[in-house]
Amino acid sequence: MFKRTLLALLLALPATAQPVFHAEREVRFLCGFAPGGTCDLLSRMLAEHLSPVIGQRVVVENRTGASGMLAGEAVARAAPDGHTVFLMPMALASVLPVTPGLRMPFDADRDLTPIMNVANVYNMLVVGPNSPHRSVQDIIAAARARPGGITYASTGNGTSQHLAGELLARAAGVEFLHVPFRGGAPAIVEMQAGRVDMMLGNMPEFLGQIRQGGLRAVAYGAARPSPLMPELPVIGATLPGFAVNNWFGVAGPAGMPDAVLQGWVAALHAVGRNADFQRRMGENAMETIFDDPVRFRATIAQDRAKWAEVVRAANIRAE
Repeated sequence: MFKRTLLALLLALPATAQPVFHAEREVRFLCGFAPGGTCDLLSRMLAEHLSPVIGQRVVVENRTGASGMLAGEAVARAAPDGHTVFLMPMALASVLPVTPGLRMPFDADRDLTPIMNVANVYNMLVVGPNSPHRSVQDIIAAARARPGGITYASTGNGTSQHLAGELLARAAGVEFLHVPFRGGAPAIVEMQAGRVDMMLGNMPEFLGQIRQGGLRAVAYGAARPSPLMPELPVIGATLPGFAVNNWFGVAGPAGMPDAVLQGWVAALHAVGRNADFQRRMGENAMETIFDDPVRFRATIAQDRAKWAEVVRAANIRAE
């Protein structure tokens, strides 16, 4: 039934808009962060459901480092034939380009093609299982008692986790110490060991550890609670107006022919309509978006303007 639905969708498109994939070549789906994190989880879910749609093997390749820029650079330099794409995080498209002192190895606007925004991720504040901090108020009080003594993890400078921590510090009028990692999984290990105090990050990569007792959820950094844990408070209840939104979208190299671009759009729409994919997204605290390229570009521009103001106000600079 799913394949018949996809075939009908593709046949409804103009002939020039049908996907062009070479049977002898696999599709490389790059992820800029370590295995075990939200980017990796979503990349593998998309790859699994894309393979039967496009009739090709879709292989996830983790290119970690530089806040996702290594993966972005690899895609920017790839041939625009549709066989190399990556899961682009909000920060790479909307934060890093407006971060003072940061020299990106590619131009996010000139060298990449936004294909489709696919997922919104709930933001959550977590601590280690033996942490003395059980509320946002506890963390704020500790930071006031020891300025710079409370540490928070992120998946790299300029990422959504980094900005969320800075935003929390500014909203509370305190100072935290930022500790960047190459992905969510290594950051979680350090929190469990008590070497890092907290993290404001993507709920999907925290869920397993929360359920097993390896992490403790404190509050949502999102504007509203997830249906998976509706009883948990939002930080905005303590610090009015505080909210962090994070998304992931699929992007390819610049210069993708329209036939290839529209082929990817059709394939991703088919994945987004898949009932199993929708179920797994909900189970992993992610909301489906699946915007078209025009709306995706508009979202990038809107968020870039918003985060540019946060970067300036917090005096964030690349190290």
